[in-house]
Order: sequence, then C-alpha cells, then structure tokens
Amino acid sequence: MLTFGIIGTNWITHSFVECAQATSKWNLEAVYSRKEATAKEFVAKYEGKKIATYTDLDAFAADDNLQAVYIASPNILHYSHAKKMLEAGKHVILEKPSCSNSGELDELFKLSKERGLFLIEAWRHIQEANFKILKQSMSRLGQIYGASITYAQFSSRYDKVLQGEKPNIFNLEMGGGALVDLGVYTVAAAVWLFGAPKDAFYYPVIIKTGADGGGTLILHYDNFTVHLCATKMWNSDAPSEIYGEKGTLIVPTITDVESVVFWDPRNKSREELAGRKEELNLKEEAEEFARIIESGDWDAAKGLEQHSRDVLKVTEKVRRDNGLLFPGEK
Repeated sequence: MLTFGIIGTNWITHSFVECAQATSKWNLEAVYSRKEATAKEFVAKYEGKKIATYTDLDAFAADDNLQAVYIASPNILHYSHAKKMLEAGKHVILEKPSCSNSGELDELFKLSKERGLFLIEAWRHIQEANFKILKQSMSRLGQIYGASITYAQFSSRYDKVLQGEKPNIFNLEMGGGALVDLGVYTVAAAVWLFGAPKDAFYYPVIIKTGADGGGTLILHYDNFTVHLCATKMWNSDAPSEIYGEKGTLIVPTITDVESVVFWDPRNKSREELAGRKEELNLKEEAEEFARIIESGDWDAAKGLEQHSRDVLKVTEKVRRDNGLLFPGEK
C-alpha cells in the first residue's frame, strides 16, 4: 500500500482521497494547507484515521511516512510544489494542468528521472474504462473524417466575475482561465485519441478579468480537423463525436463517460458499446497510478509523460497566440 499526502483541500482532493482509498492501494497519511483550520477541517471527514496536518511545506515534505504526494493546489503553484516534493524524494501525482509552460515541465521530468521517481499528471478521463472502450472502438470507423469534443459547464464563480470579483480560476496571475481548467480535458482527450496535432488555434471569449471564460479550439491533423468547445460561462448538452468513413462514435460527455454508441449510417442502427461506468470517478486513475508506481512500469509512465508534454504544448501555444499570459511570460 502506498502512503501519501495531499497539497490542496478542495473538492477534487476529497474525491481523489475517497477513490484512492477505495482501491485499498493508497493510504492517506498527511494533509498540507496554509491554514491549520482548513487542514483540520479536511482531516475531520476521515474519522478513525490518524492523519498528520501541516502548515509548513518544508515540514510536510520532510515527512518520512509519505511515499507519494497528490498535488491539487492553485495552478500557478503546481511547478513549485511538485519540485519541492520531488526534491524530498516523493512520487508526485499532479492534478491537471501540470505546469504553466513546457520549460517548467521539462525541469520536473528531468528531476523525477534523476531521483528515480514517478511524476504523473492526473488525467482522470483517459483512465476510465468507458473512455478506453471509446479509443478501442475507433478502429471500427475506418478513415477518420474529424471529431467534435465539448465540455461546457457553467461555473458559479463566473457570477463572481460579473459582480466585479477575480476568482483564481479566472485570474491569469494564478494560472487561470477556462482553457487550462476545462479546455485541457478536451485537448487531453483529443491528444490521447489522435496524437499530437500538427497545429492548433484558439478563439477565446475574453472576460472582465482578462482571462478566457471559454472558447473554441481547432486542432489540425494530416487529413482531418478536431473542433473543441470548452467554457465555464454556459452549459451545453451537446455530445462529443468522432466521425469516420464507416460510422460515428458518440459519447454524452468527454469525462465521466456513461455510454459509448456506434452509429452505423448505412443501416441506421445504434450499437451500445460501453457498460456501466465506475461510480467513484477517480478510482480507475488511482488504481493505475498505484500499479505504475508499485510495479515500476516506466513504459506506461513514459507514454503518460509524452501525453502531458503534447497537451501542454498545445495549450501553451494557443494561450500565447491570444495574449493570455501567466506571470513571467510578459
């Protein structure tokens, strides 16, 4: 069993802890937060477990009980937090988006390899059983003609923007914006399914904070294009689809995939390809990450590393094309 600590005490962290411990392969040992009350409030939800709390990051990093650290701090802190944990000899599970730019990610992967440690970006959707069915089913399409992938989910924090506030998720100084929050899920899906694109273009909706509230990306491949829609300003029930010579694959959402349907246009039939999805939506990634670390599966880690590099290359390029700059990039 892997002992781990967490940095970041938001909803995604609770979800990861619940799902990780449900695998019986992870055991939460410590929580770091800048505020002691926040750390204790987080720990209180796990009655019957002895969990250390820290407000000093150096002391947390020095905890010898921790084999790994899951990092879900604000985006702009991912690089510095991951670097400190790797230097302390911990494996790192790093919530998306990994880093602000490719230079930071290069440094982290270099450090992880020098220390013989795993650094894994936590893309939950590509580890889902139903997402894997989607990818495996692409062979049924014949020649790929294109795809559309949508992740449009209204955020209550957008109302705060309309009220004149500047939440972290819509603040470029904190590494925010819809592209790096929801948009990365669509980019990550496309790159996992089709590989790295030849080129990418982003058409953002710029909001009061100066960040993007949403937008459309177009990824160019050799013989087709992929259209991505991601926003935190409105909701959409539009499915995600992959179009091919022999039919269309349809999923209702690109994360937490509940079904995969193959539409045959010649006999006008729908075939359900996917079964029931995992109720604990991060359990599949937690199981895979534990397997990689415990078995020393560097080949699997290498594939995930390349995926992280390819996704960041796209988002970094289109951000800069649109003047969506993070600290140190101006």
